[in-house]
Amino acid sequence: MKKPLVVIVRNIPKQGLEELYKHCRVIMHKDSTPPTRAQLLSYAKKADAIVTVLTEKVDAELFAAGKNLKIVANYAVGYDNMDVLAAHRAGVYVTNTPGDLGASVAEHAMGMILVLSKKMLQGDSFIRANKYKAWDPNLLLGNDVRGKTLGIIGVGNIGSALVKIAQGGFGMKILYHDIIRNKKIEQEHQAKRVSLSDLLKASDAVSVHVPLLPATRHLISAKKLNMMKKTAVLVNTARGPIVDEKALVRVLRANSIAGAGLDVFEFEPKTAPGLSKLPNVVLTPHIASATVEARTQMGEIASQNIQDVLIRNKKPRNALEA
Repeated sequence: MKKPLVVIVRNIPKQGLEELYKHCRVIMHKDSTPPTRAQLLSYAKKADAIVTVLTEKVDAELFAAGKNLKIVANYAVGYDNMDVLAAHRAGVYVTNTPGDLGASVAEHAMGMILVLSKKMLQGDSFIRANKYKAWDPNLLLGNDVRGKTLGIIGVGNIGSALVKIAQGGFGMKILYHDIIRNKKIEQEHQAKRVSLSDLLKASDAVSVHVPLLPATRHLISAKKLNMMKKTAVLVNTARGPIVDEKALVRVLRANSIAGAGLDVFEFEPKTAPGLSKLPNVVLTPHIASATVEARTQMGEIASQNIQDVLIRNKKPRNALEA
């Protein structure tokens, strides 16, 4: 019997995909750049399953092209690139890779908070410019994070992992804003649920961990940014358009907040004009989950979802509901 065909539309790490290669015919996109739309549709036409990442638009057109397509496994926790309702109408399963990836992203967010608070970026530039001549007690004074207030917007898997790191490891006080109350972090980490406005006004660091939805686009607007303390920092490892990036540039230029750490961008892969020139910004190219451990787990989850459908003939364990 001919093995089902799986097309992985991006060049991704093979860790975690061993079982998929064992039970299916697998074709992987060779280039590091995303496939063109025409390439993506051609992949869908011949595959029983495809693995996508967040740069691929998974919509009704793709489902119509995929006559034999049974599942699209998104190699990501977020799935704002997928039209879940169109998938259900087409009778195609769509899945994501939740797992324990939250810890990897939360570590990245905490790292950005530390870099910004301790002025490590400025210190690195100072050394590289050969400006360091002698120890100076007034040089690049930063702030401790111990005992400071961290505001977390969204306490799902990633936000909750950050609570544990920040409160358990650094003794930070936790404020959170979420449409759903999280009693566990309240009881175990003394977190307090507050309005978004109160969180922004009271926090020394703010970290964003909500999905990109119509309601969260520009959730952090110019008005919201101006509510923050002048000494506060903003970190976004969620989705770029949640923050009004042009407004953020204006606020940072005016020194209305102390700094920002961005792993995602509103106009990704481009950044808002002037952002990369600012000295008080940490910028990373969407790598918050880029650890060997996280990528291996993502591969394992995507592989198991596909095998659920193609090999075990059952609903995938991470099926997304419309």
